[in-house]
Amino acid sequence: MYTKEVMDHFMNPRNVGEIPDADGVGMQGNPVCGDVMKVYIKVKDGRIVDAKFQTFGCGAAIAVSSMITEMVKGKTLEEALKITNKEVAKALGGLPPQKMHCSNLGADALKEAIEQYLAKQKTQ
Repeated sequence: MYTKEVMDHFMNPRNVGEIPDADGVGMQGNPVCGDVMKVYIKVKDGRIVDAKFQTFGCGAAIAVSSMITEMVKGKTLEEALKITNKEVAKALGGLPPQKMHCSNLGADALKEAIEQYLAKQKTQ
């Protein structure tokens, strides 16, 4: 059912935790399945230098959170904003159709964190 990449990111998630002084935080949830993802980003010179997550949910949700934090490190904000749910699922070797909503949550939480960071920059 799950690919070895999904199982690896579920059993050995990367970047778990929070960034206390995060530059942006995005949170997404799905009331139907109960998954909730919180993504933290640290930005320096227009690049995401660190990303962490806290996720309450199924194995796919944890794997998606882990993968998305790996995918964004070192990327410019513009590059990170272009990451789609399909790219996250592809990086994990695919997700079962009933779990694709998990990759949507991850991509949406990341975008929310970046948008929060950009909004803060406009007010400073």
